[in-house]
Amino acid sequence: MQADRGPMCVAALAAVAMLSGACEKPAAVAPPPPEVYVAAVVQKDVPVYLDLVGQAQGFQDIDIRARVEGFLDSVNFREGSFVRKGDLLYQIDPAPLQTAVAQANADVAVATTRLEKANGDVARYTPLVAKQAVSQKELDDARSEQDSAKSQVEAARAALNKAKLDLGYARITAPINGLIGTTQVKPGSLVGRGESTLLTTISAIDPIIFRVAVTEADYLRVIKRDPSRATAQPKTRGIELTLADGAVHPHLGNIGPVERAVNASTGTLGIQILFPNPDSVLRPGQYGRARLLLDTKAGALLVPQRAVQELQSIYSVAVVGSDSKVAFRTVKVGPRVDSLWVIEDGLKAGEQVVAEGLQSVTDGMTVRTKPMPAAEAAKTTTAGEAK
Repeated sequence: MQADRGPMCVAALAAVAMLSGACEKPAAVAPPPPEVYVAAVVQKDVPVYLDLVGQAQGFQDIDIRARVEGFLDSVNFREGSFVRKGDLLYQIDPAPLQTAVAQANADVAVATTRLEKANGDVARYTPLVAKQAVSQKELDDARSEQDSAKSQVEAARAALNKAKLDLGYARITAPINGLIGTTQVKPGSLVGRGESTLLTTISAIDPIIFRVAVTEADYLRVIKRDPSRATAQPKTRGIELTLADGAVHPHLGNIGPVERAVNASTGTLGIQILFPNPDSVLRPGQYGRARLLLDTKAGALLVPQRAVQELQSIYSVAVVGSDSKVAFRTVKVGPRVDSLWVIEDGLKAGEQVVAEGLQSVTDGMTVRTKPMPAAEAAKTTTAGEAK
């Protein structure tokens, strides 16, 4: 009996060993380090631009108004077309004004006749007073009548001149070369009654004015860099204008007049930029973005914008060291240049920063690095070049 127990115990022990081995878990395999794209911190001379959104307006915007009362006979231009100085735009019915001129001519003739009679009376009475053939009072009365007749002649001539001016205002011509807008009145309308009715507007658009507003902070930044700009004649040239469709205007602009004071309600300073517009591409009212070159920052450090994280106005980047470990570092940022960001402090040229994959890394983590794609790298190496 005992002899049979030996083999049975051995079998039982073997089964227990097998069961305990089956319950043991395999050793955990560590996951590979995450893969991230890195970009080198590039050092270059970078142009510093000031981008300003603004709106175009005519170099001259002239309202055409009716200066006399009358019914509009005709509109003599094509709306939205270009007109030349002296072109006939509107014709007001001249008949009533011609009648006024004729009446004024008649009044001048009557006043002139009275003056001639008064002159004759004075000439006749003067020697007779010396001979006491007429009284001094009669001569004085004649002289008073002469003075009154002279005043009436002058008044009649002034009325005639006004009537002729009014008749001339019935023919309304273009005061400048420019682009004319739509007409506000149609033939048959009564214009000029009690007010100078607005008829249309003409704009001279070559050159065209692009109005922008500079904030106080940007203005101070410019002036502190070059204090002479505060009093000298503006000389900034080569200003680039980007239109609403993203196209760049083919002609560069120059700084024009600058407002005297900062607008208290908006905190901005108005500036006019003059752009040549020979092809009439720009029209009054268009919006765009003007780019002014303020300065060139020598030896600036550049990283891709997406490599910079912001949290409550604190900026940081993930730097990958030679040991492939990530270290988050707080940096001071400067202006943006295309898809890059100037780093004022916190980095050195040649260091590697994480450009893609920031969400998957933590401070002190080991990572596998891959260079940025060629297209992105090309942006990094060329964005600092002057345009």
